Amino acid sequence: MRSNQPGTAPRAAVCERNTLETRVSVALAIDGEGRGDVHTGVGFMDHMLTLFSRHSGIDLAVTAEGDLHIDDHHTVEDVGIAMGQALRQALGDCAGIRRFADATVPMDESLVLCAVDISGRGMAVTRLDLSRPKVGQFATEMAPEFFRAVAANAGLTLHIRQICGSNMHHVLEGAFKAWGRAMHAAIERVDATGRVPSTKGVL
Repeated sequence: MRSNQPGTAPRAAVCERNTLETRVSVALAIDGEGRGDVHTGVGFMDHMLTLFSRHSGIDLAVTAEGDLHIDDHHTVEDVGIAMGQALRQALGDCAGIRRFADATVPMDESLVLCAVDISGRGMAVTRLDLSRPKVGQFATEMAPEFFRAVAANAGLTLHIRQICGSNMHHVLEGAFKAWGRAMHAAIERVDATGRVPSTKGVL
């Protein structure tokens, strides 16, 4: 487990989201060991969140039951909403964190960049060539929707850009790994004084 600085509280949260379409539970610990236990009913999504957990160092447990007899839209989006809310709660006042970070990940023929600012202002700009409609049972158009849901609820400014790539599995895997690596750096506590990294004094 990554060690917290002395006197700092554990950064962890649990969030549940229950609607007429989905039931989602997310538990995460930011200063974890990158252990993922993900069961959404959408196999490719489970794979993406598990590798995000590994590369971010965030311990992540997700369970979801959704109306997959319709499609994966509600499940994927609501997992993103719950993950974003849990991230925001776990980050707290963001005291001492690096805040800004980026990562570029090669995944065979693909190359994907992710830049993140834990800004308190949620938005996602996603530039991915989603020419293949599905990977497994995952609708590729849901990748931008997921990132948008996380960013809006976590208060992240998130940019994800495909530099090159033709295999959609590789492109999406590169995107989630790059997001994980960028988050790993952005959430790290680097200021021993515990200052919030903003001239406003608050994020």
